[in-house]
Amino acid sequence: MHHNPRQLRLLEELRRSHNASVEQLADTLGVTLQTVRRDVQRLAEQGLLTRFHGGVRLPGSTVENLAHQQREALNAEGKARIALAVAAQLPHGCSLILNIGTTTEAIARALLQHRGLRVITNNLNVAAILSGNPDCEVIVTGGVVRARDRGIVGEAAVDFIRQFRVDIALIGISGIEPDGTLRDFDYREVKVAQTIIEHAREVWLAADQSKFNRPAMVQLATLAQIDRLFTDAAPPEPFPALLQEAQVQCTIAS
Repeated sequence: MHHNPRQLRLLEELRRSHNASVEQLADTLGVTLQTVRRDVQRLAEQGLLTRFHGGVRLPGSTVENLAHQQREALNAEGKARIALAVAAQLPHGCSLILNIGTTTEAIARALLQHRGLRVITNNLNVAAILSGNPDCEVIVTGGVVRARDRGIVGEAAVDFIRQFRVDIALIGISGIEPDGTLRDFDYREVKVAQTIIEHAREVWLAADQSKFNRPAMVQLATLAQIDRLFTDAAPPEPFPALLQEAQVQCTIAS
């Protein structure tokens, strides 16, 4: 499911204000009430916002992520552009780790024509996608499989990844807060992701525009631990200065 720029702006406005009336959204977006109501209806059907008497709000919290299917739907077009940008920069014949997330799954689809890759992943969806590339060796970690998104978490996954040091870690994230911290919801997933970062020569973060200013409970890393950021729109304030201070190379897949 693709979302147009207006719908993405609507979601971004709700991330800033937490809740809003239909009238406020129409005024902010410069469109009619009927247009906003159509967008709200569609986004509510996808579980990306919740309606209440007098307005709408985001359904998420700092302790629980959206469902995998909802995350797939959210800005799918932007994630596809990010994936193509990553694939264009990723060299053939390298080793890498891809972690859990719908953006890393989009990247896996964009790597189906790459040659000589050796990929470690704790994401069964990524493994299934890249198994379609006969010139790619896929290594899957051990651990506990989360039924809701087929991600693999737990100490067994951490211990497995510690055996390796790869060229590039390609990681997704649930939220980037205004203090420059990268955050996620499941501490078990975070432990695996932290180990991935520690065992990579370079760390590439893939995060679409919905991730900026999005809160989550568990700190995974900081921007200072990232080498490159791939996103689909210019980061909002205060992130340009934070990225410059952390010396993160930013690629905008516009």
